[in-house]
Amino acid sequence: MAMFKKIVIPSKQFCLSTADYSTKLPGLLSDVNVLDLTRIVAGPFCTMTLGDLGANVIKVESIDGDESRKWGPPFMNGDSNKDSFYYLAVNRNKKSICLDLKSQKGKNVMYDLAKKCDVMVENFLPGKLDKMQVGYERLSQINPMLIYCAVTGFGPTGPYANKPGYDVVAAAMGGLVNATGERNGRPAKPGVAITDLTTGLHSFGAVMAALYYRQITGKGQKIDCNLLSTQISSMINLASVYLNCGIEVQRWGTAHANLVPYQAFETKDGELVIGTGSNAQFADFCRIIKKEELINDERFKDNSDRVKNRDEIIKIISEVIKTKTNKEWMKLFQNASFPNGPVNKMKDVFEDEHVKAIGLVKELPHPAVGSVKLVGPPTVYSAGGNYARTAPPTLGQHTKEILSEFLGYDDGKIDGLFNAKVVR
Repeated sequence: MAMFKKIVIPSKQFCLSTADYSTKLPGLLSDVNVLDLTRIVAGPFCTMTLGDLGANVIKVESIDGDESRKWGPPFMNGDSNKDSFYYLAVNRNKKSICLDLKSQKGKNVMYDLAKKCDVMVENFLPGKLDKMQVGYERLSQINPMLIYCAVTGFGPTGPYANKPGYDVVAAAMGGLVNATGERNGRPAKPGVAITDLTTGLHSFGAVMAALYYRQITGKGQKIDCNLLSTQISSMINLASVYLNCGIEVQRWGTAHANLVPYQAFETKDGELVIGTGSNAQFADFCRIIKKEELINDERFKDNSDRVKNRDEIIKIISEVIKTKTNKEWMKLFQNASFPNGPVNKMKDVFEDEHVKAIGLVKELPHPAVGSVKLVGPPTVYSAGGNYARTAPPTLGQHTKEILSEFLGYDDGKIDGLFNAKVVR
């Protein structure tokens, strides 16, 4: 096994002097400072995930703020002058500073921030921040150990490099929209911005790998993540089948192209998803629904047979499943070997006994509305440290604290920046 000289990065923990409990919760990344110049979903989801692990995330915004603050209704207290609940979904565990990056004084503040930060994440068009002299070219000179992650629509090279990108556009161009929807129906957009989320997660993983590499080598680097490449890589089996077999994608609704039964079935009062991934699971399913004769039926003995005779087996199963309610089937399937679950509305999701038991929903104090409810981090570490600590910040909520406590500016310098409208 190769031996490496380990370089210890000095701790630069930045903790604002707030009184709420969240500042007392330890974080696995509590000595990592992150400069966050992202908006909308993909970038903010990446930096929020870092913040959940305790990183000190400084969200740098223009005077107008992150565009998603206005993506409503609904807004907090029903007031369009307040933040949207869309914005609240991906911006917890951050501090907000308003900064005019077009002014030289604003650039100077940015340079000071970069000197003290370990990571920067941004999602501007390729090259835009370099033209403003606050991109990788300039900041890597100021801080050679900086890990700089650019999240874009199409990456820094290629014919589409300067094309703006949103989730649904990348999902459409990357094949996901065409693969989604009912059989023989029109293409459909997934219900959430899944391309944004997967790109955010790839960005998070890349930043973590770069932090590890820097710990070994002492070197920072630039990372490029983009929506289109992430979406195409997320097509997994559909991409593999096309590349190797030339078979084009079909839409299957909730069903699966290669597994049967594996889809939603109508019940007496809703819908239930049932998936059998093996012959043993299929046999267990048939016994529970009292259709044992299907187990040895030549049309359905193996999964490949069930795929060939999809319409016949689905019709038989559908007739049985619609005779009982979701609750009745869930009770019968309680100890089943095959995966199953109801098609839930959001009300059902948050009233589910399991979701309540694991405490996934968190309520955090918020300066504008008293408190907000959020879905907390899904991953649990045995060492702890992955928490929803603070509610998403209001615009410029921490400007003074960041300038004073993090950068060490005196009152005179801070007042000068406010008077010049460089900060807010």
